[in-house]
Amino acid sequence: MVVSLTLLMLGALAAVVAPSLMARAQWPEREPVVALWVWQCVVAAVLLSFGLSMTFSAAAAWQAVRGHVFAPAPHAVVEAYALGAYGPWSAVIAVLLALGGLWTAAMLVREIRRAHVRRRRRRTELLVRSPLMPGEEPGSGRLVVLEGERPGVWWLPGAAPQLVITTAALGRLKGRQLDAVLAHEQGHARARHDWLLHCSDALATGFPQIPVFAAFRDEMHRLVELAADDVASRRFGRLTIALALVELNEDRGVFGPCPAPDAQVPLRVNRLLAPGDRLTAGRRLRLTAAAALVPVVPLLVAFVPGLSALG
Repeated sequence: MVVSLTLLMLGALAAVVAPSLMARAQWPEREPVVALWVWQCVVAAVLLSFGLSMTFSAAAAWQAVRGHVFAPAPHAVVEAYALGAYGPWSAVIAVLLALGGLWTAAMLVREIRRAHVRRRRRRTELLVRSPLMPGEEPGSGRLVVLEGERPGVWWLPGAAPQLVITTAALGRLKGRQLDAVLAHEQGHARARHDWLLHCSDALATGFPQIPVFAAFRDEMHRLVELAADDVASRRFGRLTIALALVELNEDRGVFGPCPAPDAQVPLRVNRLLAPGDRLTAGRRLRLTAAAALVPVVPLLVAFVPGLSALG
Protein backbone atom coordinates (compact mmCIF):
# COMPACT_ATOMS: atom_id res chain seq x y z
CA MET A 1 0.00 0.00 0.00
CA VAL A 2 2.98 2.30 0.55
CA VAL A 3 3.77 2.00 -3.15
CA SER A 4 0.21 2.99 -4.06
CA LEU A 5 0.33 6.09 -1.84
CA THR A 6 3.79 7.02 -3.15
CA LEU A 7 2.55 6.80 -6.74
CA LEU A 8 -0.51 8.87 -5.88
CA MET A 9 1.60 11.60 -4.28
CA LEU A 10 4.08 11.46 -7.15
CA GLY A 11 1.31 12.03 -9.70
CA ALA A 12 -0.19 14.85 -7.64
CA LEU A 13 3.20 16.50 -7.19
CA ALA A 14 3.94 16.38 -10.91
CA ALA A 15 0.48 17.76 -11.70
CA VAL A 16 1.08 20.78 -9.47
CA VAL A 17 4.80 21.47 -9.95
CA ALA A 18 5.29 20.80 -13.68
CA PRO A 19 3.17 23.74 -14.97
CA SER A 20 5.03 26.28 -12.83
CA LEU A 21 8.43 24.89 -13.84
CA MET A 22 7.54 25.02 -17.53
CA ALA A 23 6.06 28.51 -17.19
CA ARG A 24 9.34 29.81 -15.74
CA ALA A 25 11.47 28.17 -18.43
CA GLN A 26 12.65 30.44 -21.27
CA TRP A 27 13.54 27.77 -23.82
CA PRO A 28 10.09 26.38 -24.90
CA GLU A 29 9.45 29.35 -27.19
CA ARG A 30 12.79 28.76 -28.91
CA GLU A 31 12.32 24.97 -29.15
CA PRO A 32 8.57 24.30 -29.47
CA VAL A 33 9.03 20.74 -30.77
CA VAL A 34 11.11 19.78 -27.74
CA ALA A 35 8.60 21.54 -25.47
CA LEU A 36 5.76 19.54 -27.04
CA TRP A 37 7.64 16.33 -26.26
CA VAL A 38 8.35 17.40 -22.67
CA TRP A 39 4.69 18.22 -22.02
CA GLN A 40 3.56 14.87 -23.42
CA CYS A 41 6.04 13.02 -21.22
CA VAL A 42 4.94 14.94 -18.10
CA VAL A 43 1.25 14.25 -18.72
CA ALA A 44 2.01 10.60 -19.49
CA ALA A 45 3.89 10.34 -16.18
CA VAL A 46 0.94 11.84 -14.27
CA LEU A 47 -1.55 9.46 -15.88
CA LEU A 48 0.77 6.50 -15.41
CA SER A 49 1.26 7.33 -11.73
CA PHE A 50 -2.49 7.45 -11.13
CA GLY A 51 -3.08 4.29 -13.17
CA LEU A 52 -0.46 2.28 -11.28
CA SER A 53 -1.70 3.63 -7.95
CA MET A 54 -5.21 2.45 -8.86
CA THR A 55 -3.86 -1.00 -9.76
CA PHE A 56 -1.97 -1.50 -6.50
CA SER A 57 -4.83 -0.08 -4.43
CA ALA A 58 -7.28 -2.47 -6.08
CA ALA A 59 -4.87 -5.35 -5.50
CA ALA A 60 -4.67 -4.42 -1.82
CA ALA A 61 -8.45 -4.13 -1.47
CA TRP A 62 -9.64 -7.23 -3.32
CA GLN A 63 -8.10 -10.67 -3.41
CA ALA A 64 -9.48 -11.36 -6.89
CA VAL A 65 -7.62 -8.38 -8.36
CA ARG A 66 -4.49 -9.31 -6.43
CA GLY A 67 -4.61 -12.77 -7.91
CA HIS A 68 -4.62 -11.37 -11.45
CA VAL A 69 -1.96 -8.70 -10.86
CA PHE A 70 0.47 -10.96 -9.00
CA ALA A 71 -0.52 -14.28 -10.58
CA PRO A 72 2.95 -15.31 -11.81
CA ALA A 73 4.87 -13.65 -8.96
CA PRO A 74 6.50 -15.56 -6.08
CA HIS A 75 5.08 -15.10 -2.58
CA ALA A 76 8.09 -12.97 -1.55
CA VAL A 77 7.20 -10.38 -4.20
CA VAL A 78 3.62 -10.10 -2.94
CA GLU A 79 4.87 -9.71 0.62
CA ALA A 80 7.27 -6.92 -0.45
CA TYR A 81 4.34 -4.67 -1.35
CA ALA A 82 2.59 -5.02 2.06
CA LEU A 83 -0.79 -4.87 0.37
CA GLY A 84 -2.88 -5.51 3.47
CA ALA A 85 -1.62 -2.55 5.51
CA TYR A 86 -4.41 -0.06 4.71
CA GLY A 87 -7.43 -2.28 3.99
CA PRO A 88 -10.50 0.04 3.81
CA TRP A 89 -8.64 3.00 2.32
CA SER A 90 -7.31 0.87 -0.51
CA ALA A 91 -10.80 0.30 -1.85
CA VAL A 92 -11.66 4.01 -1.62
CA ILE A 93 -8.53 5.07 -3.51
CA ALA A 94 -9.00 2.37 -6.14
CA VAL A 95 -12.63 3.32 -6.78
CA LEU A 96 -11.89 7.05 -6.99
CA LEU A 97 -9.01 6.53 -9.39
CA ALA A 98 -11.04 4.09 -11.47
CA LEU A 99 -13.83 6.64 -11.75
CA GLY A 100 -11.24 9.21 -12.80
CA GLY A 101 -9.95 6.84 -15.48
CA LEU A 102 -13.45 6.19 -16.80
CA TRP A 103 -14.18 9.91 -16.82
CA THR A 104 -10.96 10.55 -18.76
CA ALA A 105 -11.93 7.95 -21.36
CA ALA A 106 -15.43 9.43 -21.62
CA MET A 107 -14.04 12.95 -22.13
CA LEU A 108 -11.68 11.72 -24.82
CA VAL A 109 -14.48 9.90 -26.65
CA ARG A 110 -16.68 13.00 -26.39
CA GLU A 111 -13.93 15.26 -27.74
CA ILE A 112 -13.28 12.92 -30.68
CA ARG A 113 -16.99 12.76 -31.48
CA ARG A 114 -17.29 16.54 -31.26
CA ALA A 115 -14.30 16.94 -33.57
CA HIS A 116 -15.87 14.48 -36.00
CA VAL A 117 -19.15 16.42 -35.95
CA ARG A 118 -17.33 19.73 -36.47
CA ARG A 119 -15.31 18.28 -39.32
CA ARG A 120 -18.40 16.83 -40.98
CA ARG A 121 -20.24 20.15 -40.62
CA ARG A 122 -17.33 22.04 -42.14
CA ARG A 123 -17.14 19.60 -45.04
CA THR A 124 -20.87 20.06 -45.63
CA GLU A 125 -20.42 23.85 -45.61
CA LEU A 126 -17.48 23.40 -47.95
CA LEU A 127 -19.62 21.48 -50.44
CA VAL A 128 -22.27 24.22 -50.28
CA ARG A 129 -19.78 27.01 -50.88
CA SER A 130 -17.66 25.05 -53.35
CA PRO A 131 -19.93 22.51 -55.09
CA LEU A 132 -18.46 19.59 -56.99
CA MET A 133 -18.11 19.78 -60.74
CA PRO A 134 -19.78 17.08 -62.89
CA GLY A 135 -17.77 13.87 -62.53
CA GLU A 136 -15.74 15.15 -59.58
CA GLU A 137 -15.50 12.87 -56.54
CA PRO A 138 -15.83 14.27 -52.96
CA GLY A 139 -12.41 14.81 -51.40
CA SER A 140 -10.56 14.16 -54.66
CA GLY A 141 -8.73 17.49 -54.48
CA ARG A 142 -6.33 18.32 -51.64
CA LEU A 143 -6.60 22.06 -52.29
CA VAL A 144 -9.95 23.87 -52.27
CA VAL A 145 -10.36 27.55 -53.16
CA LEU A 146 -13.39 29.30 -51.67
CA GLU A 147 -14.91 32.58 -52.75
CA GLY A 148 -14.72 34.84 -49.70
CA GLU A 149 -14.07 38.42 -48.67
CA ARG A 150 -12.21 37.47 -45.51
CA PRO A 151 -8.71 36.02 -45.86
CA GLY A 152 -8.37 32.56 -44.40
CA VAL A 153 -6.32 29.38 -44.77
CA TRP A 154 -6.96 26.20 -42.80
CA TRP A 155 -6.32 22.49 -42.92
CA LEU A 156 -9.33 20.18 -42.79
CA PRO A 157 -8.12 16.81 -41.40
CA GLY A 158 -9.81 13.48 -41.93
CA ALA A 159 -9.67 10.43 -44.16
CA ALA A 160 -9.32 12.74 -47.18
CA PRO A 161 -7.54 15.82 -45.76
CA GLN A 162 -7.93 19.07 -47.64
CA LEU A 163 -6.31 22.48 -47.53
CA VAL A 164 -8.83 25.32 -47.83
CA ILE A 165 -7.93 28.85 -48.89
CA THR A 166 -10.19 31.81 -49.63
CA THR A 167 -9.91 34.07 -52.65
CA ALA A 168 -9.29 37.01 -50.29
CA ALA A 169 -6.22 35.20 -48.96
CA LEU A 170 -5.01 34.55 -52.50
CA GLY A 171 -5.38 38.26 -53.23
CA ARG A 172 -3.48 39.34 -50.12
CA LEU A 173 -0.60 36.87 -50.04
CA LYS A 174 2.23 37.91 -52.30
CA GLY A 175 4.97 35.83 -53.86
CA ARG A 176 6.33 33.17 -51.52
CA GLN A 177 3.96 34.16 -48.69
CA LEU A 178 1.32 31.76 -50.03
CA ASP A 179 3.86 28.93 -50.17
CA ALA A 180 4.90 29.70 -46.59
CA VAL A 181 1.29 29.57 -45.33
CA LEU A 182 0.73 26.28 -47.13
CA ALA A 183 3.92 24.89 -45.58
CA HIS A 184 2.66 26.01 -42.15
CA GLU A 185 -0.61 24.11 -42.56
CA GLN A 186 1.16 21.07 -43.96
CA GLY A 187 3.40 21.13 -40.88
CA HIS A 188 0.30 20.75 -38.72
CA ALA A 189 -0.92 17.85 -40.86
CA ARG A 190 2.38 15.92 -40.92
CA ALA A 191 2.84 16.18 -37.15
CA ARG A 192 -0.81 15.23 -36.49
CA HIS A 193 -1.24 18.23 -34.23
CA ASP A 194 -5.02 17.75 -34.30
CA TRP A 195 -4.66 14.63 -32.11
CA LEU A 196 -2.56 16.50 -29.58
CA LEU A 197 -5.20 19.21 -29.39
CA HIS A 198 -8.03 16.68 -28.98
CA CYS A 199 -6.27 14.89 -26.12
CA SER A 200 -5.33 18.09 -24.31
CA ASP A 201 -8.85 19.50 -24.69
CA ALA A 202 -10.37 16.28 -23.35
CA LEU A 203 -8.15 16.25 -20.23
CA ALA A 204 -8.65 19.95 -19.51
CA THR A 205 -12.42 19.69 -19.97
CA GLY A 206 -12.71 16.59 -17.81
CA PHE A 207 -10.48 17.87 -14.99
CA PRO A 208 -10.53 21.69 -15.07
CA GLN A 209 -9.20 21.95 -11.50
CA ILE A 210 -5.97 20.02 -12.18
CA PRO A 211 -3.30 22.58 -13.13
CA VAL A 212 -1.23 20.33 -15.35
CA PHE A 213 -4.13 19.50 -17.68
CA ALA A 214 -5.25 23.13 -18.10
CA ALA A 215 -1.66 24.20 -18.77
CA PHE A 216 -1.21 21.23 -21.13
CA ARG A 217 -4.16 22.38 -23.24
CA ASP A 218 -3.05 26.02 -23.36
CA GLU A 219 0.52 25.13 -24.22
CA MET A 220 -0.47 22.63 -26.90
CA HIS A 221 -2.54 25.26 -28.70
CA ARG A 222 0.37 27.72 -28.50
CA LEU A 223 3.28 25.40 -29.23
CA VAL A 224 1.78 23.65 -32.25
CA GLU A 225 1.48 27.06 -33.95
CA LEU A 226 5.08 27.93 -33.10
CA ALA A 227 6.26 24.56 -34.39
CA ALA A 228 4.35 25.00 -37.66
CA ASP A 229 5.76 28.54 -37.99
CA ASP A 230 9.26 27.08 -37.70
CA VAL A 231 8.51 24.49 -40.38
CA ALA A 232 7.47 27.24 -42.77
CA SER A 233 10.30 29.61 -41.82
CA ARG A 234 12.97 26.97 -42.46
CA ARG A 235 11.79 26.69 -46.07
CA PHE A 236 10.78 30.25 -46.89
CA GLY A 237 12.32 32.49 -44.23
CA ARG A 238 11.02 34.08 -41.05
CA LEU A 239 10.17 37.42 -42.66
CA THR A 240 8.02 35.73 -45.30
CA ILE A 241 5.82 33.82 -42.86
CA ALA A 242 5.65 36.85 -40.52
CA LEU A 243 4.37 39.08 -43.33
CA ALA A 244 1.90 36.37 -44.33
CA LEU A 245 0.51 36.25 -40.77
CA VAL A 246 0.10 40.03 -40.81
CA GLU A 247 -1.71 39.94 -44.17
CA LEU A 248 -4.11 37.23 -43.01
CA ASN A 249 -4.92 38.77 -39.62
CA GLU A 250 -4.64 42.55 -39.84
CA ASP A 251 -8.40 42.98 -40.45
CA ARG A 252 -9.32 40.93 -37.36
CA GLY A 253 -8.14 43.45 -34.81
CA VAL A 254 -5.45 41.23 -33.35
CA PHE A 255 -2.79 43.93 -33.67
CA GLY A 256 -4.83 46.58 -31.83
CA PRO A 257 -4.55 47.66 -28.18
CA CYS A 258 -7.53 45.58 -27.04
CA PRO A 259 -7.19 41.82 -26.39
CA ALA A 260 -8.55 39.61 -29.17
CA PRO A 261 -9.29 35.88 -29.48
CA ASP A 262 -6.18 35.54 -31.68
CA ALA A 263 -3.92 37.42 -29.26
CA GLN A 264 -1.10 34.93 -29.89
CA VAL A 265 -0.68 36.14 -33.48
CA PRO A 266 1.25 39.34 -32.58
CA LEU A 267 3.50 37.30 -30.30
CA ARG A 268 4.15 34.84 -33.10
CA VAL A 269 5.01 37.68 -35.50
CA ASN A 270 7.39 39.25 -32.95
CA ARG A 271 9.02 35.87 -32.38
CA LEU A 272 9.58 35.42 -36.12
CA LEU A 273 10.99 38.92 -36.57
CA ALA A 274 13.22 38.83 -33.46
CA PRO A 275 14.08 35.16 -32.94
CA GLY A 276 16.05 34.00 -29.94
CA ASP A 277 19.05 31.73 -30.33
CA ARG A 278 18.19 28.05 -30.60
CA LEU A 279 19.49 25.64 -28.02
CA THR A 280 22.55 23.67 -28.98
CA ALA A 281 22.02 20.20 -30.41
CA GLY A 282 23.52 18.69 -27.27
CA ARG A 283 21.13 20.51 -24.96
CA ARG A 284 18.14 19.59 -27.13
CA LEU A 285 19.22 15.97 -26.95
CA ARG A 286 19.62 16.13 -23.17
CA LEU A 287 16.18 17.71 -22.72
CA THR A 288 14.60 15.09 -24.96
CA ALA A 289 16.28 12.24 -23.10
CA ALA A 290 15.45 13.70 -19.68
CA ALA A 291 11.80 14.10 -20.66
CA ALA A 292 11.67 10.50 -21.87
CA LEU A 293 12.86 9.39 -18.42
CA VAL A 294 10.03 11.19 -16.59
CA PRO A 295 7.43 8.43 -17.23
CA VAL A 296 10.04 5.89 -16.14
CA VAL A 297 9.99 7.26 -12.56
CA PRO A 298 6.53 5.85 -11.65
CA LEU A 299 7.53 2.55 -13.25
CA LEU A 300 10.60 2.39 -11.03
CA VAL A 301 8.51 3.19 -7.95
CA ALA A 302 6.08 0.44 -8.92
CA PHE A 303 8.58 -2.32 -9.71
CA VAL A 304 11.58 -1.71 -7.46
CA PRO A 305 10.03 -3.47 -4.38
CA GLY A 306 9.28 -6.58 -6.40
CA LEU A 307 12.66 -6.62 -8.09
CA SER A 308 14.38 -6.11 -4.73
CA ALA A 309 12.49 -9.08 -3.29
CA LEU A 310 13.60 -11.24 -6.20
CA GLY A 311 17.19 -10.11 -5.71
